[in-house]
Amino acid sequence: MARRHWMERLNEEWPSEQGEVIFPVDVLANENGYTITALLPGVKAEDLNIQVVDNRVSIQGTLKIERDEKAEYLLAELPSGRFCKTIDLPEAVDSNKAEASLKDGVLTLFVPKAEHVRPKTIKVTAR
Repeated sequence: MARRHWMERLNEEWPSEQGEVIFPVDVLANENGYTITALLPGVKAEDLNIQVVDNRVSIQGTLKIERDEKAEYLLAELPSGRFCKTIDLPEAVDSNKAEASLKDGVLTLFVPKAEHVRPKTIKVTAR
């Protein structure tokens, strides 16, 4: 049920802002936070805008494909244009400690959970 819930919520926000380029995303949750991995081949770091507000992550950008206007393409399927994906995370996060990297067309974004929602280990002492 939780997996279905995630899928229904992806791209739910900003429908009018939805871009032309669609990209796949994985969201991995653990006790420390969320690792978001997105396939963005051809996208440059300077063409990305990532925002974390409350528990919402927004990945926006532009994929620029240069095509020869005078050439006669038999097939032109490479995507080009804007993209936007919004992901609502189920728990509060610490946006100040979020980290992102882009390598070989793969975006990796780590967003830690807020301290107050992380599991706490309590040491038990014998009396």
